[in-house]
Amino acid sequence: MALNRLPLPPKNGADIDDLMLDAMTKGIPASAGRLRLGDVAARGWNIFRGDLPMPAAVMRADVLSANNGWMAGFLSANGLMISPHGKTTMAPQLYAMQHAAGAWAITVATTQQMAVAKHFGFPRVVIANQPTGPANIDACFAALADPGFELFVLADSRACVTAYAEGARRAGATRPLGVFVEMGVPGGRTGCRTREEGVDVARAVVEAKGLSLAGIECFEGILPDTAQVDALLDDVLAVAGACVAEGLFPPESPVVLTAGGSAFYDRVGERFGPALFGNRPVLKIIRSGCYLTHDAIGYAKAHDRILRETTLRLPAGRLMPALEVWTYVQARPEPGKAILTAGKRDVSHDGHLPVATAWFRPGGGMATPQPLPDGHVVASLNDQHAHFTIPADSPLQVGDMVSLGIGHPCTTFDKWDVLLVIDADGTVVDAVKTYF
Repeated sequence: MALNRLPLPPKNGADIDDLMLDAMTKGIPASAGRLRLGDVAARGWNIFRGDLPMPAAVMRADVLSANNGWMAGFLSANGLMISPHGKTTMAPQLYAMQHAAGAWAITVATTQQMAVAKHFGFPRVVIANQPTGPANIDACFAALADPGFELFVLADSRACVTAYAEGARRAGATRPLGVFVEMGVPGGRTGCRTREEGVDVARAVVEAKGLSLAGIECFEGILPDTAQVDALLDDVLAVAGACVAEGLFPPESPVVLTAGGSAFYDRVGERFGPALFGNRPVLKIIRSGCYLTHDAIGYAKAHDRILRETTLRLPAGRLMPALEVWTYVQARPEPGKAILTAGKRDVSHDGHLPVATAWFRPGGGMATPQPLPDGHVVASLNDQHAHFTIPADSPLQVGDMVSLGIGHPCTTFDKWDVLLVIDADGTVVDAVKTYF
């Protein structure tokens, strides 16, 4: 294995390494010809030497490693576990990093995403969603036919539980499908709206054949403040306590408490951390997925709040952005404006427009990229272009490179079939395949 390459997943790693790339693959230079993904590192490409076409989505190997280690330290120090949102990256090589650092499971949202995680050998998957319709439910029970694979899904209604039980009957299931009862909030997405409803759904799971009550769950990431987050987490705890009191959980199994965003995992740890239910073992699982690459905008702000407010024990350092999209200055068509060669098809824009973080002039005597002065702002995006507002004294020229920090990892990853991994000097040390 080449120095600094990411680990391959536990199974079927050759499917990734043997993938053929060429100029039809976004981000691969035309000069590459045809090559295996596993041979990319041997080419010695360097982004700052101009070897790559722009735009180029790259991840910094050292920052990925540091972020992975920071989260592992955070979990260990606070008695927590993690089942990271694999849907963030859909990249089994990155799952492998998280798995090696102790991830309890990989979390996904669809049965297609489940199939990816299972194919690459990750033995436990949480579908943090309610699989709906016979095709999706049948896929769950087909996956459970593998005795080495564990699967959990969510339920928030008796109708949902009934559909799962019908799927178990169709499949002649010999192993139960694990179910987490989901708690939600008025005006939110899925999830039971009251504690009474949550306990009732748990009773339905216990009554149904082919299902097993595994825990209580919520997704707090869409809530606007910590007070509302805490109230939802308290609902999870209350429903779990009521289910324990009624003897609804299988006696041989731990009670799983799980919640999952990247903005409030500290609140999850603070609320779930002290939870005890007699002598029952309790697994306290966060599902943050964005920590591995982090971002330069929304999650960076959320991380600042965590570092400032939490009472939990924190490792040294902090999470840093590992993912960036490099682009060229294509034009300076008028005073105060430049056009960059990246747009909606290259970088996330659903939550925030990207922010320009650095610039570099190839062959211009700059040893390393430099921060951009204030006043350089991405004003809007077209499909393939960014409208870039610049100050009158901007140093940028046509052909200069600009780094865009992203505001939502999920919707940057899904725009790239392959992303490149670079070292601190900009040399490409690996390539990462996504499966959206």
